[in-house]
Amino acid sequence: MQQSVEAMSAIPARMNEGWNNGDAAAFLADFADDGELVDFEGTVHRGREQMVAAHQPIFDTVMKGSRLLHGEVLFARIVGPGWGVVHHRMVMALPGEQEPRPTRVFLQLYAMVWQNDRWEIATMQNSRLVTLDTAAALEALPSV
Repeated sequence: MQQSVEAMSAIPARMNEGWNNGDAAAFLADFADDGELVDFEGTVHRGREQMVAAHQPIFDTVMKGSRLLHGEVLFARIVGPGWGVVHHRMVMALPGEQEPRPTRVFLQLYAMVWQNDRWEIATMQNSRLVTLDTAAALEALPSV
């Protein structure tokens, strides 16, 4: 395999497929053994084994039947020998929804490393897209 932008760009689609199949091992297969995932709530998961252990119960319960859709790589580039970045956008449909709500758009930034003769995810930040209108509405809510 080559250190190509196309190879890096294919990773988010494989992750989405793993999620849509409810398979945490497949969803996280492209992470380095010591990789990190920061979920949209800010929780940091370290190490692929820990990530799988944390995600499979979610796939088996509250997220069972959820789907990641409309994945789009916004940019990908090799920034130096053995290092790359990928920026990806997608939406999430919850169980039972035919189409996802427009408020469930996520942006993901991947830092990639070339090792074990393939691109692996060193770290990924998953962020929920919040428009300025949504942020203003949240700010207007009474404090708890």
